[in-house]
Amino acid sequence: MCGIIGVVSTSPVGQLIYDGLLVLQHRGQDAAGIATSSGHRFYVHKGNGLVRDVFRTRDMRNLQGNIGIGHARYPTAGSSAFTEAQPLYVNSPYGIILGHNGNLTNAEQLKHELFQDDLRHVNTGSDSEVLLNVLAHEIGRASEHRKLSPDVVFDAVSAVHRRCRGAYAVVALIAGYGLLAFRDAFGIRPLVIGHSRANGHDEYLIASESVALDVLGFTLLRDVAPGEAVFIGVDGSFSSRRCAGDVDGYPCIFEYVYLARPDSVLDGVSVYQTRLRLGERLAEKIRRFYAHLAIDVVIPIPDTSRPAAMELANRLKLNYREGFVKNRYIGRTFIMPDQTLRRASVRQKLNIIPQEFAGKNVLLVDDSIVRGTTSRQIVQTARDAGARNVYFASAAPPVRFPNVYGIDMPSRQELIAHGRTEEEICAAIGADALIYQDLSDLVAAASEGNPAIKHFETSCFDGVYITGDVTPLMLAEIERRRPASRTQAAAAASPAPALR
Repeated sequence: MCGIIGVVSTSPVGQLIYDGLLVLQHRGQDAAGIATSSGHRFYVHKGNGLVRDVFRTRDMRNLQGNIGIGHARYPTAGSSAFTEAQPLYVNSPYGIILGHNGNLTNAEQLKHELFQDDLRHVNTGSDSEVLLNVLAHEIGRASEHRKLSPDVVFDAVSAVHRRCRGAYAVVALIAGYGLLAFRDAFGIRPLVIGHSRANGHDEYLIASESVALDVLGFTLLRDVAPGEAVFIGVDGSFSSRRCAGDVDGYPCIFEYVYLARPDSVLDGVSVYQTRLRLGERLAEKIRRFYAHLAIDVVIPIPDTSRPAAMELANRLKLNYREGFVKNRYIGRTFIMPDQTLRRASVRQKLNIIPQEFAGKNVLLVDDSIVRGTTSRQIVQTARDAGARNVYFASAAPPVRFPNVYGIDMPSRQELIAHGRTEEEICAAIGADALIYQDLSDLVAAASEGNPAIKHFETSCFDGVYITGDVTPLMLAEIERRRPASRTQAAAAASPAPALR
């Protein structure tokens, strides 16, 4: 999960991209970068840290040109090294610079092909650099006997789809030509197109979420379709083509559970409305199977779970209260790359209002339970504040399987639900009762927003990997390569059950 943005404007775009990255900061807080173009020259600044810390006034002054891309990084492949901050650049052919959201599942195979067959060198552990080099090679091959044009670029993207597996939403600049954006054949990671008019000319903005369009004054045109490529020339000309086979879209359902901002609309589905519907369905499950729980108050774990918690309380006619105060200057703990950082940040991030807990049977509502460390700390905090009973509800089903499509949960031993029953998970987090959303209800809540979507990518809940290339051997290899600091910290925090 990263945030990407691309702009073609009639005026300098540096500030516009910076403002867009601020809006997309929730998608990646590890590094940020902006690349702009004027003529055939790129201007780039990037670095580790939050957007506001990476860029200074002098940096912004140097970002010249009316076309550019930006990236907020959340590392899922490779490392947090500065060399892997995006956008990434190759000088041949033409000069291409790229930002990528997602994860390639066949990156190691592609590295071998690039070195042995394409005579291209990948210098980092980033799968984004692999994707960039595949794209550059295919553009070079497609334009070998033809002048560069949108059709040539689309032919190259078609070749990229034939070679690359996994999830990828991409924005890229081709020096002197324009902005390219494309999405993998399943449309796993989101990408939207916005439009505006300035001085009688068309301007376009492509971003990970529609909220970036809203804030920057662009009108949402539509989503980039699964397998589609869009090319916007430096003159504002717009072209698009379906470059992959006619495959049904499988947007990632975890975007609606946690990743995306509530004010975004992805693939025609309102994130906020989906979360309200999750609360409706969770309330119905409690009414059917947990009516014996004498719940006094419903309290959300801020912020993502608020819509579900409010609607749940409303449906069950229970009191809704804010029992936790969030320090908004601490980043999202889920996307922190180290378990030790996550544990420390939970203590700094959430402070309790004791009066809402003392002597009460409390139902805590969270968007999901991934590693369980945060849930366990929060349950204990509620008990320390005097709660009689602490019940825990998850607006998502149990996360039992690794996600290999761009969400940082690839190690099975980090997942509290892997190999455990719901009763065992309840005991592990120290709750008096645990209520999970059913997967069928999660899918129904999202698809109600756009009945045209027939499927969602739900691998972290059901273990079904739609790209067809994810094997137990591959998962074991991903875990083997996973940085030891993450895996060991997770194992120490929550000893893994026997895998089964």
